[in-house]
Amino acid sequence: MNRRFRFRRAVNYVNLSTPLGLLIAIVGGASKVPGPNGLILAFGYRYRFPIAGAFTVGNVVLTRRDTLDDRLVVHEGRHATQWAWCLGLPMLPLYLLAMLGSVIVCGHQASYNVFERLAGLDDGGYPHQRLWWRRRGGS
Repeated sequence: MNRRFRFRRAVNYVNLSTPLGLLIAIVGGASKVPGPNGLILAFGYRYRFPIAGAFTVGNVVLTRRDTLDDRLVVHEGRHATQWAWCLGLPMLPLYLLAMLGSVIVCGHQASYNVFERLAGLDDGGYPHQRLWWRRRGGS
């Protein structure tokens, strides 16, 4: 494994985000398997919140699905790096603020969310929603 992914994995354990992700996986009934680049893939998460195809807490990628598309795994890996850069738990309120800001400016939780844009909207399967004031005819 590349040195930067080993570093990310260590930081996310120390900042407690990966242990939190593992706890969420256990409570959510997900089965965990090693993934690429130090990620832990947790399949079969049973809760409907959050509303997403997958979500990442630390180095743990949780999903209700049985498999994940390679592009989505890359996208979620970028979120794991964001957890490390945000030093763990501060990622939660920062992400929620970014999501709120995106909803305010375009009506979609991801299109102008800085975390989703940096992780790659296309890789995450998100639309490129236009800003409210840039739309014509209310579309």
